Amino acid sequence: MTRHLLLLCSLSLCVLAGCKDPKPDPQPTEEVSAKPVLVKIIALNDLHGHMQGPSGKVEISGERVEAGGLDALGAHLEVLRAKNPNHAMVCAGDLVGASPLISALFHDEPTIEAMNRLGLDLLAVGNHEFDEGVDELLRLQRGGCHPEDGCQGKDTYEGAKFPFLAANVVVRETNETLFPAYFVKQFEGVRVGFIGLTLEGTPDTTSPAGITSVKFLDEAETINAAARALQAEGVQAIVVVIHEGASYKDSAAYKDINDCPGLVGPIVEINSKLDPSIDAIVAGHTHQAFNCELEGRLLTSAKSYGRILTEIDLVIDPATGDVIKKSATNVATTRDIELHPEMVAHIGRYAELVGPLANTSVGRAGADILRAADEAGYSQLGGIIADAQLAATQSPDMGGAQIALMNPGGVRDDILFASSAANEGDGIISYQEIFSVQPFGNTLVVLELTGTQLEALLEQQWAQERARLLQPSAGFSYTWRDTPGDHIAIEDISLHGTPISPDATYRISVNSFLAAGGDGFTILPTLKQVAGGPVDVDAFATYLSTRGELTPQPPRIKKR
Repeated sequence: MTRHLLLLCSLSLCVLAGCKDPKPDPQPTEEVSAKPVLVKIIALNDLHGHMQGPSGKVEISGERVEAGGLDALGAHLEVLRAKNPNHAMVCAGDLVGASPLISALFHDEPTIEAMNRLGLDLLAVGNHEFDEGVDELLRLQRGGCHPEDGCQGKDTYEGAKFPFLAANVVVRETNETLFPAYFVKQFEGVRVGFIGLTLEGTPDTTSPAGITSVKFLDEAETINAAARALQAEGVQAIVVVIHEGASYKDSAAYKDINDCPGLVGPIVEINSKLDPSIDAIVAGHTHQAFNCELEGRLLTSAKSYGRILTEIDLVIDPATGDVIKKSATNVATTRDIELHPEMVAHIGRYAELVGPLANTSVGRAGADILRAADEAGYSQLGGIIADAQLAATQSPDMGGAQIALMNPGGVRDDILFASSAANEGDGIISYQEIFSVQPFGNTLVVLELTGTQLEALLEQQWAQERARLLQPSAGFSYTWRDTPGDHIAIEDISLHGTPISPDATYRISVNSFLAAGGDGFTILPTLKQVAGGPVDVDAFATYLSTRGELTPQPPRIKKR
């Protein structure tokens, strides 16, 4: 495979960042309206470069409906905009990153270009915007051809015509924000301030190597400071656009994209700490749909992959600039609508460019191979990817790996038996499908560690707020307990049926994200690196081409 496999959404700092200056609208000069001003905010989050549709299904009154694709999203967007000339479109992070091949092959430039045409007003950067590092994120904002791959399929890349916001991302060298903290837009003489930021935990979810030049600050403290700055400028209507989210305590209670039953998670805690001046929060990150009113403010999220747009309506007192009424509705971007012609052409152009690679057959599946984990935490697809990594690195010249471990967050999609929309045929696995499964372009790394260190590594699976169980290759297994403190005993970790020895030395294969300490596995960067391996999706393609039909395998993780 070729080099493209390494590919991977104020405090005015645009001069430092090299981006276009996103100056707020000028101070009002016209006569302020005597009647309340109606403002519509249209929000999305976690698009992840999913330009083609459908992108999946959403729940509407208990029924699952297909939605997504920028051609459908663009059409629904026009319908919403037609309701009110006073509108702004915002994205709460992960506009790009972990993208399908049609966007990722071109370093996500196609998605940025699409958003330029759709009139996105601002992007609050998410953790996946940092997948290829700070320098690449700055290039996406300001334009210019990729330093290694150039401008593929076009003469130039103009960059984003909308500002990136990052109130809590600070450049270590200058102690200034990487991108502006907020953006102000004016409607009929009143101004609305948008504070944009990402999750403080971005270093735990993004490859650490690309973000060493920046630090990530506390979300609530940053929001409150930015709100005070906006109020000092006379802005009273304030909306937070943040790449952080929540989920449902009881997922069975969720029936509709406008539900809000038992919401729990970081954004709920952040919301409880915020200044009363903040009127609404547009959230993301957890790929959930919710529409709530908590602590007197709106809290919304539009699921993921462009399947939903959130329609927020604010009524603003023109005399004080305060929001006096607010409401929100999540709207599914169903495809039973006349599709947006400009997006149809844009998607078609890039689909044609990527087609020869995307439709290449790399293997076969005899059944659905899913990324979802069982009760013990074992993922069928995660285990097969670990097998591919082991196969790529187990020869002596590639490091002699004995075990491979795959992080579940790196498995982004399922492999389904049924043919995709490309009509490749039932059971055929295309290159596009495996790229959707592993879109990050990580390389493989072989590390050396003792049995005691291996036990410590597995114990770190519970070091975060949410357990992240590493998926093992064939021949390696472990059993864990749901108890406070230690979850794993060394005698419950086996290689080819034999418990590992505390003092013995083992070699493990992981991807470069994990090797750098991603997902909180801080022990891995301290280990001896034996060898480097191929790009992960290359290893997966090679593995699939050299074995028979994929079928589900016995689980390798057990819960006592």
